[in-house]
Amino acid sequence: MYQRTVLIVDDEALIRMMLADFLEEEGYAIIEASNALEAVIALETRKPDAVITDIDMPGGINGLDLAQHVATCRQGLPVIVTSGGHLVGPEALPGSAKFIAKPYEPEHVLEILSDLIAQQQGHENSVTAMRTASLGG
Repeated sequence: MYQRTVLIVDDEALIRMMLADFLEEEGYAIIEASNALEAVIALETRKPDAVITDIDMPGGINGLDLAQHVATCRQGLPVIVTSGGHLVGPEALPGSAKFIAKPYEPEHVLEILSDLIAQQQGHENSVTAMRTASLGG
């Protein structure tokens, strides 16, 4: 079975590690980044299946900027945006990104992550079926 890989982006190491440990126990492979620049490199070199990012991070690029980058460069990639200092409505999020306020329960993150991945998989299956049908196969 294919193991999904999640990129976790948070400058708070304890939060990042806690979520990484929880998701690893649930069967996910984890890539960690402490800021958006590290995350952009990981997106290009490691090709994660989903991104979970905090909004406020050092380095001049915040989590909302990163989510927009993902929506532009890796359209359809599931993104969860988190924050303890901001409340973000769906209109401020690119694509199908979801917002979760901190503090959060890891189980809640897992639930949203699973839903987003299932939606993406359903979309990919639909696209594949349409391509196959158009090729006469």
